[in-house]
Amino acid sequence: MSEQITLQLHHRDVRGTNASRRLRRVEHMVPGVLYGETGSTQSVMISDVDFGKALQEESFFSQVLSVQLDSEEIPAVVKHIQRHPASNRVLHFDLLRISEDHEIQVSVPLHFLNEDTCIGVKLGGGNIARSITELEIRCLPKHLPEYIEVDLAEVESGQTVHLSDISLPEGVALLHPADDTHDSPVVSITTRRGGQIEEDDEMVVEDEAEQEEEAA
Repeated sequence: MSEQITLQLHHRDVRGTNASRRLRRVEHMVPGVLYGETGSTQSVMISDVDFGKALQEESFFSQVLSVQLDSEEIPAVVKHIQRHPASNRVLHFDLLRISEDHEIQVSVPLHFLNEDTCIGVKLGGGNIARSITELEIRCLPKHLPEYIEVDLAEVESGQTVHLSDISLPEGVALLHPADDTHDSPVVSITTRRGGQIEEDDEMVVEDEAEQEEEAA
């Protein structure tokens, strides 16, 4: 379990594009909003240095954060982060207040286990191809996992792990449950193509040799 992440927020009185640009460039603050559950939407800001440090933690997006605003401690989760398309710098953030008795909807990362000892890789010579690296889930805050594990140890070459194959922690459900018409692939072990290509090439050589014999 990662350490609790705390965000020290400050009230933001100025709004608008120009004001937000000045906050980022001159005051080195990142503008954002805190909304939802109880209370009205509040315009806030945070030091870009502090926010940058928090972003380095993988659990930042899958943890109930401790938000400090004035003398109040508020549990919240990240709902959206807007970044500059070229520099990837954070331009704005949205935080959602939560309460313990209401379900939340968040994305959590997948951790792929035993990649090095995977049967399909070690014995079958296949490669790991990830289709999904995070899952959208819903759960009560107390059940929120920092990540969900996908064990690849017994996955064979040519086999695909689907959403329905993943074991979810207690109290956690997929936001879009897998069914007969919606069971997306999560990770596959691709088959080794080199051997097949070599075999096909060998057959071509044999065919050419047989044709030469018949012509002779």
